[in-house]
Amino acid sequence: MLVFLGWLLLPRLLQPWVPPPQLILVLGGDVDREEVAAQLAGRSGLPVLVSGGSNSAYARWLFNRYGVSANQLQLDYSARDTLGNFTTVVDRLRQRGIRHVLLVTSGDHMQRALLVGRLVAGSRGIHLTPMVVPCGTRCSPEQLGKVLGDGLRALVWVMSGRDLRQQMQDRPEER
Repeated sequence: MLVFLGWLLLPRLLQPWVPPPQLILVLGGDVDREEVAAQLAGRSGLPVLVSGGSNSAYARWLFNRYGVSANQLQLDYSARDTLGNFTTVVDRLRQRGIRHVLLVTSGDHMQRALLVGRLVAGSRGIHLTPMVVPCGTRCSPEQLGKVLGDGLRALVWVMSGRDLRQQMQDRPEER
């Protein structure tokens, strides 16, 4: 009996302690993501950070519709892609003591978002829990090359603080 209890409880004891969710992070690109996050925030009372979402007037209206106060909502438009969704906010989250984030994005985007996010946010001690937004017939599986390419970019960013894509764009053309 004790052996069985030990077997049952040991994995939980060995897992690092993860606090309850402290923030909802929405990756822009689809207003359905924002609506799901608004519903979740309205029920949970958690603050929301929308990275690269819809225009601010619509976002504020949508979140207000679900009872999310202006104090609960932060809109950030500095990201240009999935890697930027994380790199532009992760240090601010860490400074605020955020250690557990609910990550809201579409089902067809979650694999890449989790790979990038777990590398970038994980490097700052932030745990991500996926909250998948169903995309139904609009789902289009992402190419493995795109997933792995963004994963590589995230790894380089964690090690160097630089984005490979940005570095390539900033290079002068060779003649």
